[in-house]
Amino acid sequence: MPANLTFDALKSLVASGEIDTVLTCIVDMQGRLMGKRFHAAHFVNGGYEETHGCNYLLATDIEMNTVQGYKATSWAAGYGDYVHKPDLSTLRLVPWLPGTAMVMCDVLDHHTHKEIAHSPRSLLKAQLARARALGFEPMMATELEFFIFEQSFEELSDFDYTELQTLGRFNADYAIFATTKEEGLMRAIRNGLFGAGIPVENSKGEADAGQEEINIRYSDALDTADMHSITKNGIKEIAHAHGHAVTFMAKYATDRAGSSSHIHMSLWKDGKPAFLDPAAEHGMSATMRAYMAGLLAHADATTLFLAPYVNSYKRFTVGMFAPTKAVWSTDNRTAGYRVCGDGTKGIRVECRIGGADLNPYLAMAALLAAGLDGIENGLTLEPEHKGDMYHATDARRVPSNMRAAIAAAEGSAMLRAAFGSDVMDHYLHAARWEQSETDRMVTDWDLRRGFERA
Repeated sequence: MPANLTFDALKSLVASGEIDTVLTCIVDMQGRLMGKRFHAAHFVNGGYEETHGCNYLLATDIEMNTVQGYKATSWAAGYGDYVHKPDLSTLRLVPWLPGTAMVMCDVLDHHTHKEIAHSPRSLLKAQLARARALGFEPMMATELEFFIFEQSFEELSDFDYTELQTLGRFNADYAIFATTKEEGLMRAIRNGLFGAGIPVENSKGEADAGQEEINIRYSDALDTADMHSITKNGIKEIAHAHGHAVTFMAKYATDRAGSSSHIHMSLWKDGKPAFLDPAAEHGMSATMRAYMAGLLAHADATTLFLAPYVNSYKRFTVGMFAPTKAVWSTDNRTAGYRVCGDGTKGIRVECRIGGADLNPYLAMAALLAAGLDGIENGLTLEPEHKGDMYHATDARRVPSNMRAAIAAAEGSAMLRAAFGSDVMDHYLHAARWEQSETDRMVTDWDLRRGFERA
């Protein structure tokens, strides 16, 4: 699904003065947009060829610290440049920013102009090439949840996030009147994203006070990952313009539901759904069953790319609609992998494990790698689980903490074969840093619990 601006159209808008700024954006390890603001005249007169950015953008933590220990870049290596190569097929307007357009960029080596293997966009593109070599086109969609707060980002930061007040006061899941109270912002989000060429289907109240979900029409996997990252960035910018803060943390409060990013996926072949066999049980083709078998066989290993922070694992709570078991079931929201649209051309698998904090490129690449491994090796799908998965004693558990997820990813021969050892070592180093930083921090909970009692 193309973005909504051609290069020729951009040149016309620049000539007329309607566009004066072009954002060139790469995606960092955390799935955030990083880049530059070009004067539009310079961009169309040659800047569109390429620009450059420090290679530390793919080697920092969530706080932009220059973490040491990466093979790809370091102080000793001087933190040189990578090429940011605009993908002009992704040009789009940014309606919520005056006179602005944007483009996604691939990250290339300065000397060879080959794609950087550990760049999230390159990782996903490599798995797409693998799928296409088998004759498949991966189609995906994400459901993105987040909380809206009355205060602005600056106000919450100034009060050290101690006075959090959601815009909604009670659970407004699907409720029209309750979400009308949030509609001033949500309408701006839907229309803004749609104006940016992102085919928004709908928004809805989610399972806790002040929580919303936005749904974007399915597309090819790379386009979906691009739209996901732009959507998160756009929601933050639009909320900021309206004086509100939002969070995509997987779990921002112990007593509140978490925020997920469910990923729907299917494979198509020759313009037809390769997951559909009307004569088979649930309409699941042999291709779909093998793909799902791969997802389940490697469920532990891929969790690190679906739950990238220590906080991510606090979302896996019984009774709050986040899964705790990595099993499959038909239209069952307690399972980690849910078959949707059974018996129709929309048949697909929904991975419910990922939180709203995931990097979509890494998550989709990991899921594709696992599913394609199932197809390539003819894996057999285990029996369907039914009923309440939360209390199933014989079901595969989702790793309950980041240490377990790191160990599973580190021991995965499948991921090393799919991504390459250097890439896996890069992301394992990032995960270990995240764990070690969390381990050394004294929290408000520690203080409240132990100050007097210890």
